[in-house]
Amino acid sequence: MNKKVLMIAGVALTAMLGGCANTDAINESVANLGSKVDQLSAEVSSLKSEQTKLAADVRDAKSAAADAQAEAKRANDRLDNVASRYKK
Repeated sequence: MNKKVLMIAGVALTAMLGGCANTDAINESVANLGSKVDQLSAEVSSLKSEQTKLAADVRDAKSAAADAQAEAKRANDRLDNVASRYKK
């Protein structure tokens, strides 16, 4: 019987101490973490949109380079034709 009383008293004391714990610091910490997560989410979103824009710019640059290469080949072919018809 004595062990049961001590056990009940221990559980009651633990519950009382747990109920009296200061949760303000924990709540503040959770709020700070929440705001940091929001900031990081906004930054990730911004970086994703910037990456998408840069990827489009790279595609455009590759296309322009391919067009320039094709035009240079065409110009070289014309010059080769002119040079082959030229005689001294």
